[in-house]
Amino acid sequence: MQFGLIEMWQAMGAVAKGVSFLLIALSIISLYLFVERQLVFRKARSKSKQVAPKLADLLKKGQIKEALTLSTKKENKGSHLARVTAAGIQEFLEGKEANLSIGEQIETAQRGCERASTIFSQELKRGLSTLATIATSAPFIGLFGTISGIINAFKGMALTGSGGIGAVASGIAEALVTTAFGIGVAIIALWCYNSLNTKIEVYDAEMSNTSSQIVDFFIRKQAG
Repeated sequence: MQFGLIEMWQAMGAVAKGVSFLLIALSIISLYLFVERQLVFRKARSKSKQVAPKLADLLKKGQIKEALTLSTKKENKGSHLARVTAAGIQEFLEGKEANLSIGEQIETAQRGCERASTIFSQELKRGLSTLATIATSAPFIGLFGTISGIINAFKGMALTGSGGIGAVASGIAEALVTTAFGIGVAIIALWCYNSLNTKIEVYDAEMSNTSSQIVDFFIRKQAG
């Protein structure tokens, strides 16, 4: 028996082929989620680079309402920094209209920034649970194919009445291929998950820093 890819595929049983198709689908899903999330992250980064300096300039000039208008524009919705800034300003102005004390206004602004940061962070994490599930389950799916291959190897031994390599080669090859395939898909999904999660931590830090700057601005504004 030859052990090229085509020969091994032809020798594989229905269960092993089903497992292989499933693992191929999971690998495609992993790569799709990785690319889709990368596009979302790039949009957030690009929008924030454009709007952040303008917001900082407006706040330095004390133009709070203008900063709110800019940060809530539709084209800036994808910016994580604009979302946090808008939430902080909105809560601050509403607290002012409600005649809250200065300390309470600042506290509501801080909570508004934190809520916006949490919501945006959850949006960034969309799909990561799927990647984590694929990373943890793919080896076990491959193991299911492994078991099927071993069973076929024993069937081959039973049919031939011999334990020679020719009788078990097909089943063993099937088992090894599905095992390797499952581990490979798990590695891809885990790498995608870790890569995306690292970037989300950076975005979380940026939003936390922006929240702190917004609160500090209001404190200085009231002190002045």
